[in-house]
Amino acid sequence: MQATVVIGANYGDEGKGLITDYLAALSNTNTLVIRFNGGAQAGHTVQLPNGLRHVFSHFSSGTFAGATTYLSDFFIANPILFTQELEKLKTCGYSPTVTIHPNAVVTTPYDMYINQMFENFHGKKRHGSCGVGISETIERNLHTKFQLTVKDLFDQEKLTAKLLNIRDEWLECRLDQLIHRKLTQEEKDLISSEDILEYFLGDIQNFLTYCDVADYSYLDKWDKLIFEGAQGLLLDQEHKGFPHVTRSNTGVQNVSTIAKLTNINHLDIHYVTRCYLTRHGAGPLLNECPSCPCPNFKDETNLPHKFQGSLRFAPLDIEELNTEIAEDLNKLSKQISKNVTLAVTCLDQFEEKIAVSKGAGNTIELAKKKFIKYLFKKTKFDNYIFSYGPTRADCKPAVEFA
Repeated sequence: MQATVVIGANYGDEGKGLITDYLAALSNTNTLVIRFNGGAQAGHTVQLPNGLRHVFSHFSSGTFAGATTYLSDFFIANPILFTQELEKLKTCGYSPTVTIHPNAVVTTPYDMYINQMFENFHGKKRHGSCGVGISETIERNLHTKFQLTVKDLFDQEKLTAKLLNIRDEWLECRLDQLIHRKLTQEEKDLISSEDILEYFLGDIQNFLTYCDVADYSYLDKWDKLIFEGAQGLLLDQEHKGFPHVTRSNTGVQNVSTIAKLTNINHLDIHYVTRCYLTRHGAGPLLNECPSCPCPNFKDETNLPHKFQGSLRFAPLDIEELNTEIAEDLNKLSKQISKNVTLAVTCLDQFEEKIAVSKGAGNTIELAKKKFIKYLFKKTKFDNYIFSYGPTRADCKPAVEFA
């Protein structure tokens, strides 16, 4: 069995939602999109030619193309934000089918609270997270007593006991580790609110009512599999950019693990990059631009954020792109064959010249057609896709630009 994979090649925000939607729309068979990392911090924008637009977090970016969503055991589920996103999709006329692995970990409102307290405490030196509790969920689940996964959600009595343990024991202990002070009485009153617990139990019930639960044998039922990644290679938890990374394997590693558990023996891997670099959050950014370099820049998704700040920009470093992708492909099992595509988005945002990084402090500017030729010359991928706009209709394989 073969599958398609979509991976961000940079710091996220490359256009993974666009490419996933494009690939799902090309499929004329029964299609399942698998979220293989990350969680509610993902913001994958899909816009249809008719103007309908949604930023996908829990649901796959193949939803508008009719694909079903599967949340793997590497996914971090957040019943609060799942419920909110579902309501938005329903107003668009969509009620997508979702299945989740029983071992997927679950974020609580207490993880979100810890995350936001930590970011507020560090001020300008903050990590730059989205504030939805991703890292804190993973940290808590390293401790057996406080673990919470999807399979733990069905027994109401045991679930309530677990949540009370997290609230009354874990939360204050963890905050003491992170911000080195005791909670004020006002803060204690807030987190001990029974309303927070009751509302969360209600969101969990909605989550369980809507989602089916199944292990990886569920994948055998589908004709077409698309693995949709979150964030990007430069944010991988093992990347040299630590600590300004995400606690997730953002490349092919998780896909390779899932492939070994199923009958997948071939992957069509799509690495996605804008024709320039962006970073939304703290951390290094080589040759960072003082302002947006794109004359026609438009991004309604990556707006200024309380913890992440404003979107940052830099020229694309093609040599670094090659290196990061090569290192990621080394993590793929040798038993799995592959075909590699580079998808380049946002070409419509430049009218004439596009800057390219040539190392620290050095950039060159190329006319748009020369940029594409330069890309062909400096990279050696099996296929290329170029996008000149925000919808699947704007995505074309390289042969159409020859």
